[in-house]
Amino acid sequence: MISSNDFRTGITIVVDGQLWTVVDFQHVKPGKGSAFVRTRLKHVIRGNVLEKTFRAGEMLERAIIETREMQFLYGSGDEYHFMDNSTYEQLHLGHDMLGDNVDLLKEGTNINVQFYDGNVIGAELPNHIDLEVIETDPGFRGDTATNVQKPAKLETGGTINVPLFINPGDKVRVDTRERKYVARIQ
Repeated sequence: MISSNDFRTGITIVVDGQLWTVVDFQHVKPGKGSAFVRTRLKHVIRGNVLEKTFRAGEMLERAIIETREMQFLYGSGDEYHFMDNSTYEQLHLGHDMLGDNVDLLKEGTNINVQFYDGNVIGAELPNHIDLEVIETDPGFRGDTATNVQKPAKLETGGTINVPLFINPGDKVRVDTRERKYVARIQ
C-alpha cells in the first residue's frame, strides 16, 4: 500500500483493478477544506491518460512491476520467441505486445519485458540497434545539397529512410523509438 502523499513520477498503482503509472502529480492545500492530490495517470497497457484526484493520505495499492532482460531467439509468423537470460526459460510474445518496430529486432538482441503477477504487461526494445543495410538505391554525386533521404532495406527485413551516402553493406544505427537513422557505424 502507498499513501497518495508519497506519490512520485513513475510509481505504478492499482486503481479500480487496473494498472496506472503516475505521470504528474500536484499536492493542493486549498484555503478552505481538506488537502488533496491532483494526478495525471497513464494506463500501463493501453497507454491512455486519466486525470484523477485523491484525498491527501488516501491509501492505494502499489503495483510491483518486475522487469527481466530477455534475448530474442527467433520469430515465426506473428509470434516472437525470447529466452530469459537468468533462468533460460523460453517465452513467446505476439506482435501486439511488441509494437510495430518489431521488424527491427535482430536475433540475439536483448529487450526488457515487464511482468505483473506473473503475466507479461509490456516489452521495451533497446533505444538503438545496429543493423546492416541489405538493399538501397545508389546515391549520386552532387545530390547532397539538401537533406534528401532514400529508403533502405535492413538485414531484419525492416525498412527505414537513410541519407544518400549510405550503400548496401554499410552498418547503421537505428533509433527504435522513432524508427529513424542515427549514424553510420564503421
